[in-house]
Amino acid sequence: MSDKPRKPAHRLSKRNRYIAWGAAAVAVAGGGGMIAQSASAATVWPAQRTYTGLAFDTCTAPSANAMKAWKSGPYGAAAVYIGGKNRGCSQPNLTAPWVKTVTAQGWKLVPLYVGAQPSCQTGSNPEKMTASNASSLGATDGADAAAKASALGMKQGSAIYLDMEPYDTKNVSCNNAVLSYVRAFTKTLRAKTYRAGYYGFSTSSAQAIATAANRTDLPGNLWYAKWDNVNSTTSDWPWSKALYTDHSRGHQYMVNSKESRGGYTITVDRDAWDGPVAITG
Repeated sequence: MSDKPRKPAHRLSKRNRYIAWGAAAVAVAGGGGMIAQSASAATVWPAQRTYTGLAFDTCTAPSANAMKAWKSGPYGAAAVYIGGKNRGCSQPNLTAPWVKTVTAQGWKLVPLYVGAQPSCQTGSNPEKMTASNASSLGATDGADAAAKASALGMKQGSAIYLDMEPYDTKNVSCNNAVLSYVRAFTKTLRAKTYRAGYYGFSTSSAQAIATAANRTDLPGNLWYAKWDNVNSTTSDWPWSKALYTDHSRGHQYMVNSKESRGGYTITVDRDAWDGPVAITG
């Protein structure tokens, strides 16, 4: 038996992603600290559900049987692509009953939303943001992400991570559009009582968020891609130690690891995790 997910169409190839890393730099100043999660002082937030340990992400959510077989391995959490027009894989398994089943097996889930991508990004995507539509598109996608999570049984208080692939952060207008989009996405999630997270690359899309001088409405949780095979969220943290503390980090440290457990073979990316996950059950 095997679960063989399609190659992630929403991401660049491993080689090209490294090239994109090298070509990208950030033109924003450093600073800032933890971002408050609440939309307003009056909002009553469910307690954060935190997972600390080894996680994996793969493009297509594996079957419930595969997840059961894999539970005996080192992973305790799995990232799942809940939506977004740039989501590259079909999700025949990812349903509310699947979420209920795998969480009963003991899994923690990390919801990932592949939203609009920058206009200056290499490659084509069904949805790209521009300076004129970034804020409105971010709000629309944020609402969609919350709705998708809710439909899967991921309750208010869950963290939802916005996937932003590498782009030319030296392009000031493009970078500003990304920040506008992310702020609108984040603000919308928080208004619906979902925690905001962000997946990006340590020398590109994640760095743009981590080093932005204006911290208003930026995600409070950062999942950074840095493929150094270091299973840690601290020893290779690229930015100020004061940023994203108190269980707010994830680190994708290895990609394309083909692994077999209980007769099920899945190609996964490995993640060190110390941050919020979905609230289910």
